[in-house]
Amino acid sequence: MVKSEGDLKNGEEHSSDVFDKTYFDGYKAHAPIEPHAAVANFEGKKLTIWASTQTPFRAKEEVAEALSISEKNVRIIPAFVGGGFGGKSSNMQIIEAARLAKLTGKPVQVERTRKEEFFFDTFRPAAIVKIRSGVDKGGKITFWNYDEYFAGERGAAEFYNISNTKTTVYGSGWDGEPSAHPFATGPWRAPGNNTNTFARESQIDIMAAKAGIDPLEFRLKNLSDEKMKAVLKAAADKFGWKPAKSPSGRGFGVACATDAGTYVAAIAEVEVNKASCEVKVKRVTCVQDMGLAINPEGAKIQMEGCITMGLGYALKEDIHFKGGEILDLNFDTYEIPRFSWLPKIETEIMDKKNEDPQGGGEPAIVVMGAVIANAIYDASGARVMQLPMNPERVKEAMKG
Repeated sequence: MVKSEGDLKNGEEHSSDVFDKTYFDGYKAHAPIEPHAAVANFEGKKLTIWASTQTPFRAKEEVAEALSISEKNVRIIPAFVGGGFGGKSSNMQIIEAARLAKLTGKPVQVERTRKEEFFFDTFRPAAIVKIRSGVDKGGKITFWNYDEYFAGERGAAEFYNISNTKTTVYGSGWDGEPSAHPFATGPWRAPGNNTNTFARESQIDIMAAKAGIDPLEFRLKNLSDEKMKAVLKAAADKFGWKPAKSPSGRGFGVACATDAGTYVAAIAEVEVNKASCEVKVKRVTCVQDMGLAINPEGAKIQMEGCITMGLGYALKEDIHFKGGEILDLNFDTYEIPRFSWLPKIETEIMDKKNEDPQGGGEPAIVVMGAVIANAIYDASGARVMQLPMNPERVKEAMKG
């Protein structure tokens, strides 16, 4: 249980409309441009390892334990990571290089092939989110019952002003937890929050549309958190938002979230090709309240990177299986974002010099699935309930 307040039954009794929806998310690969690699070399009792890793201190401990040597005799020199996103948190290639260097007495380099990179990856967990919620005739959310399976609790707790609410999370699917996943899964940039924000903000939009209220206005109407209201208003001002009931045909979507202590809101403009059902993201405006921004230019670059990477999990990235066989072993079938996909990106970091700094490496990515889903609905009337929102799923939603 993540959160429980009020009385769900009472809330449902006071609802004019009730919404019972299920959202799905598939497995995602980390797909780094540089595969896992390490070079290990013994000089006497001293072992030096050059490695592509996100966890050099953990690697030092793991090598010492695997080889039964003292940690003081192990030195890890982290090279540029070459893409990690949580996928280079484990260090199997480092252990392998160290063992081979000890056995042979020679320097050893271990580098995965692209096929091995996909095979050994700890995928972002597939997940299911079930939401039952309601609104009254005035457009106020009356209750919220949220059940999420195997993505983790990060971003699961709603932040709207709802008196009757319950949020339950069933496992994260990694770090040794019992789970429904038949293979190793692990953290993938902002673990869990991408899935949770996609489901929550899609449900909020569905309720707004049924209530006949502009989706931005609906959010503001159901928020008491002044920080969240401020980032939404700032994003709307920067984008030039004009109120309209959805679907308006404009292709505008809005979503907001919290991650790593940061408040984030995004507005997107998309175009849906009615024949091919391909989605083109034309523009994304993103605003963050991250307290004191110690390095504003660095934070801006992280926001731009999050928006770019988020296009992948939102629109294309999906691991396919046949029995126990992984079918995606290279970038010919596993599509990651290309420069040709990039929309116009506008970012703003709110000036909060007197507040504590918060995280900036991941917040902007968590809204991308939701903001694109909501923009697709506004453009076409198609509500896609599963990530990624590829042409086949958009086509099916348009039929519905």
